[in-house]
Amino acid sequence: MSIVIYNTLTRQKEPFVPLEEGKVKMYVCGPTVYNYIHIGNGRPPIVFDTVRRYLEYRGYDVNFISNFTDVDDKLIRAAKEMGSDVPTIAEKFINAYHEDTCALGVQKADVHPRVTETMPEIITFIEDLIKKGYAYEAEGDVYFKTRSFKGYGKLSHQSIDDLRSGARIEVGEKKEDPLDFALWKAAKEGEIYWESPWGKGRPGWHIECSAMAKKYLGDSIDIHGGGQDLAFPHHENEIAQSEALNEKPMAKYWMHNGYINIDNEKMSKSLGNFVLVHDLIKQIDPKVLRFFMLSVHYRNPINFSQELLDAAKTSLNRIMTAYENLKHRLTVTADLAEDTEKWANIVETTRTKFIEAMDDDFNTAKAISILFDFSRETNVYLQEKNTSKDMITSFIQLFDELAGVLGIVLQREEELLDQQIEALIEERNQARKDKNFARADEIRDKLKEQSIILEDTAQGVRWKREK
Repeated sequence: MSIVIYNTLTRQKEPFVPLEEGKVKMYVCGPTVYNYIHIGNGRPPIVFDTVRRYLEYRGYDVNFISNFTDVDDKLIRAAKEMGSDVPTIAEKFINAYHEDTCALGVQKADVHPRVTETMPEIITFIEDLIKKGYAYEAEGDVYFKTRSFKGYGKLSHQSIDDLRSGARIEVGEKKEDPLDFALWKAAKEGEIYWESPWGKGRPGWHIECSAMAKKYLGDSIDIHGGGQDLAFPHHENEIAQSEALNEKPMAKYWMHNGYINIDNEKMSKSLGNFVLVHDLIKQIDPKVLRFFMLSVHYRNPINFSQELLDAAKTSLNRIMTAYENLKHRLTVTADLAEDTEKWANIVETTRTKFIEAMDDDFNTAKAISILFDFSRETNVYLQEKNTSKDMITSFIQLFDELAGVLGIVLQREEELLDQQIEALIEERNQARKDKNFARADEIRDKLKEQSIILEDTAQGVRWKREK
């Protein structure tokens, strides 16, 4: 068996053969950190965390890089609106990103490079493109000559002529051709900037990922991933820049996850159906959200609704219950029974089916259905009069193994003990005295997630467990 990946570049599944045997160089575009991530932004971290986990499960040494865009037009606007500055806003939402994705079971990348920490490499990259005739300076801005790169459009499968018909030069732009895109932007009055050979300014969006991928992974990588919305123009422009400079394929495999709709409508701020992960995981168990995301193949769109979320919760609960029943039986089994070939075969067959599903373009939807079937087999086994400790242990280990690949924790969180609750209430009281109301609210919300309800009274704080 070997892994096959659907390659957006070729629009077909291809056997996975890394550039270097046993090693995988993987780059995934991270967020622009001007706000909390919404559930659409939350899908790529879950998808590519699972891809990474599975590649490691299959024995590959994965070097996983995912960036932060910490300077951008959106960050500049956010800083103005909040009466702050770009570095402060970026730091706040980078920390929030890690907090939210950690709750979703996402492991940190090997490196999370930031644009602001990669400025020398970005400037050098642009200088080299100018020297090779692929870019030009215009009154402090620098643009990429799109027509100079013969392969432009190969990722999005669009011809240069079709792209040109819809291209326009916006007011204030100084480019020679409507298709040209910015590598460097001259700073406007009051904006954050860096010194460069073209004056004060900051990089364009696309050049940032090309420079960071080159710095940490080299001229060519195995897998480049991101949301479907990034295929054009972002990834198309990355290919043009990187391959023009390095004269090598930027990535062997291009992977893109599908969109998320809300109640069968496209998610957008204008429709008022914009859901932030930061808010959502205060209302539902983050494990359920991850399970829900993985219950659909990564290339397919997901329809997000309360009904489907409830269904995911029910399914995950059944798997977790089967797992817990095994753990309980292990403590009470007298171990009088002998292992049977039938149940040993079920363990091995389940593992084989799971690997076959994940080998086929990381089909987590099918993998979850196999895990669900295994939980049913578990319940049948536990109805046997005599069960074997060794066999129960094999069942438990397989649950841990396969759920671990999916990044799903089957162990339920233990209820907070009374003394832990009292300690948190005391910390909240101190936070309120210190006027650290954000921390006070955070503690209250954490207790609420555990069904602990606080009542602020004249006599002090009272609490009760919600039934």
